[in-house]
Amino acid sequence: MISRFVLGVGLIGLMLVASFGTYTYLGGRQSKVAVVAQKPPAGPPKEHAYILPGTLYLAQGGAIYSLSGGRFHQLTNQNGWTQPALYPDRSYLLAVQRTEDHSDVFVLGRFGQIVEQLTNNAAPGADNSARHWSFYPHMSIDENSFFMSYDEPKFGYDVPFSIWAVGMAGGGRQLWTNSNDYTGGDIEPIPLRTGGIMFTKFNYGPDGNLIGQLWLTTRASPGPNGVDGRALTTPEDDCSEPSISPDGTRVAMICTGEKQVANLVIAAWNGSYLGALQTVISDQLVAQPTWAPDGSGIAYLAPAAGSSNFQLWFLPKERYNPPSPSPIPVPTPTPGGPYHGLAPSPTPAPPVVVPLVKPIQLTTTSGFDATSPMTWAG
Repeated sequence: MISRFVLGVGLIGLMLVASFGTYTYLGGRQSKVAVVAQKPPAGPPKEHAYILPGTLYLAQGGAIYSLSGGRFHQLTNQNGWTQPALYPDRSYLLAVQRTEDHSDVFVLGRFGQIVEQLTNNAAPGADNSARHWSFYPHMSIDENSFFMSYDEPKFGYDVPFSIWAVGMAGGGRQLWTNSNDYTGGDIEPIPLRTGGIMFTKFNYGPDGNLIGQLWLTTRASPGPNGVDGRALTTPEDDCSEPSISPDGTRVAMICTGEKQVANLVIAAWNGSYLGALQTVISDQLVAQPTWAPDGSGIAYLAPAAGSSNFQLWFLPKERYNPPSPSPIPVPTPTPGGPYHGLAPSPTPAPPVVVPLVKPIQLTTTSGFDATSPMTWAG
């Protein structure tokens, strides 16, 4: 089990706690001597390169990039930009700009231009406790508010993240979850069509280890002792980084089983409960799974080798949606026939040969931000 320690004071602690689960796993698995990442290639795709549908947005080196038609485009400068999230109508992006002592949420155009600043977490003077951190923004389905992980309430250097809803155009704020102290808190909120949110809650499990669980809550918390909802996964699964499929019927996530792994796992989703967890990749250090808008597969980040930078990969749906076996034919009995009205033993159908579908590596020299969710427009 990777060591998960209580976060220390200062900036490093704040950065770790903002994406505690991912930083802990990924930081523990990467080499201390890593190859310097290069910017995503800006030229046309190579001949026979795999072209993803739509436009994928992701972060590297403090800049946000788009990938469309096989070409990367740098949308922002390299000035702390991370965690892009599309509006439900795909008109704009939410994104976080991170500085040395705070972070804020902005609205960006789809070409990276700043449209509006939604939070102001800087504070004058030298009082660091007055500065704040906003992470993992997601716009509500009706676009009247956005959700974010935010370090309030906080007490000195104890900065657990809880989830807040912030109204657009000065609509006020509501506390939706109450995080647990010294855990990293509640992160990665995803608004649901039903009006609630799915999110990752970090807490200490029965064995005393810090674990992640997917949770569901359907309403704002009424106060410090309010109800936060209920868990969707078990402590033993240790899951985080949820992503809901475009048709709303499945969830992709990262689960570790409290081991030094980060498996890609999917489960059926009916809006209230998850089905059985299905591990589809167990031999890579997977991060930030994101469904293709046309349902053709799942993009994710993972090293090409155990000690290298995180590259972009794509897993076609044939890997987790293999062909169904043909039904076993049952002959119809013939009255008065040789079987006297009884059907003979059915003839087994020939076995279905499921091709081995491997993930497709789309980049080789980049170093994408494995703590930044990706977002994908059709």
